[in-house]
Formats: sequence, C-alpha cells, structure tokens
Amino acid sequence: MATVGVIGAGVMGKDVAITCAANGYDVILTDHDPDVLAAAPRDARGLVRKFRMMSPTTGSWKADEVLGRIRFTADLGDLAEADWIVENIVEDLAAKERLYLRLREVCGEGVKIAANTSCISITKLAARTARPADVVGIHFMNPVPLLECAEVVRGFHTSDDTIKRAEEFVGSLGKRSIVVNDMPGFVSNRLSHLFMNEAAFLVHDGVAEPEQVDAIFKLGYGHRMGPLETADLIGLDTVVNSLNVLYEEFQDSKFRCCPTLKKMVAAGLLGRKSGQGFYTYAQH
Repeated sequence: MATVGVIGAGVMGKDVAITCAANGYDVILTDHDPDVLAAAPRDARGLVRKFRMMSPTTGSWKADEVLGRIRFTADLGDLAEADWIVENIVEDLAAKERLYLRLREVCGEGVKIAANTSCISITKLAARTARPADVVGIHFMNPVPLLECAEVVRGFHTSDDTIKRAEEFVGSLGKRSIVVNDMPGFVSNRLSHLFMNEAAFLVHDGVAEPEQVDAIFKLGYGHRMGPLETADLIGLDTVVNSLNVLYEEFQDSKFRCCPTLKKMVAAGLLGRKSGQGFYTYAQH
C-alpha cells in the first residue's frame, strides 16, 4: 500500500489518519503544535475504539494495528516519503498558502496533494505549488470513518490523472467519490453553512432554542443531525472561518456570519472539541 501524509492533527486530520491506517496505508501524521501532536496518539487510540463499535464503512479497526501504521512527527520534511498528502489545517487562506509554498520543497514529482478544505478554492491553493495539476480537493465528511462519500473537487489545473487517482484513493477507503468543479464551498459547504448560520440566527433572534431547531430538522425532515448539532461537531471556529471565506469570495450578504456564532467562538465555546457549544459535552 502507498504512504499517506496527513497534515494537521485536529478533528479531521486524526479521522483521516486512522481511516487510512485502518484500510492498510502507512500514515505520517504531522502538526506544528507540540501539544496537539503530543495528544494525538492517545486521541487516535480512543477514536479507533469508538468507531470500531459504530460499524465503520470498511477496514480493520484493531487499535494496535491501526496505531502501528501511524507515525507522528513535527517535521514536515518527513512527508517526502508520502505518495499522497492530505492537508487538513485551519480554514485560513494565508496559513494554507504558506503551507503549500513549503510543500514545493517537500513533494517530489508524482506526489498528489489533496486539500481537505471546507470552503477555500482549490485553484488558489494549487497556484502555490510547483505542480498545480497534481492538486485536488478531497472534502471528507465528518466523521470520516462512518460516512460513505467524499466530495472530490477539480481545480482549474487539476489533471484527469489526478482525478482518477483521487477516485481510486477514496474508493480504497470504502467511499464513493462525487466529483464537482471548483468554487468556494463546493456543493456541501456552500449549502450546509447557510443552514448552520441561519439556524444560529434563529437562536440569536429568540425564535427557538437549539434543541427545537434541531428537532424540526431531525423529526420533520429526517436529517440524522440538526444544523446546530452539526456545527458543534465541525467546530464553531471552523464554521465561522468558513462563513468568512464564503462572504469574502461571493460578497453576498446571505453568508454574513451570525453575531452569536462570533461571540461563542470569542468566548472559547467551540462545540464538541471544547466541551461546550450550542450543547454541553462530557470531556474525557
């Protein structure tokens, strides 16, 4: 099996890393934050045990086997060994552009780069690399081990070979690729962030409590999760950053961020990962 380099050991990065490892890939997981990296092995082991009980789409989910395939490192240069790189860092264009410039020094010819971004243009990110044709968006859905599709995004320069390789890679993880063209937010987040933002406005305006908003979506529309539960799962900071990207790109007031979301992020209420968002979560 090929080696996958995963950049960013946050919520999505850990999910992507364990999913790849469970499906036989050797994984190099890197993060610039020493505290995040130090906690990653323990967090990853807990996630493997949790997802094993929840019937992941495919793979072998024995904790020791999965963790045995993941190498944790702070050195971005270690990714020179990778055949695929999956980038999952913070949803901030400037930070991503700095990273993609650095990947010029790391990635050899033939290495494919997948941007697992929520909303940022794949074409913009690819422009910072040495070989834009080798860059593609692969937007994994959260939680990665349990959901059966990934949004594959074709940038302006993305080659047909890169799209084919991306579909094969996604398929090897037991998921279906849905290929779309590049535009900020793509399909999934251009729609979902409108739902989450407007749901936050309903709470902000005193129309309903979070439980009521989510219950209508689950009981009335048959959604598995309500929009505010989804926002908490993604991370409210990520939601705010993504809405800011969409607003900046489209200059459309429908993407203006709800003041309550901004206030919660400023207060450190980020959702599941902080233990408090629209709901309260037990911290382990």
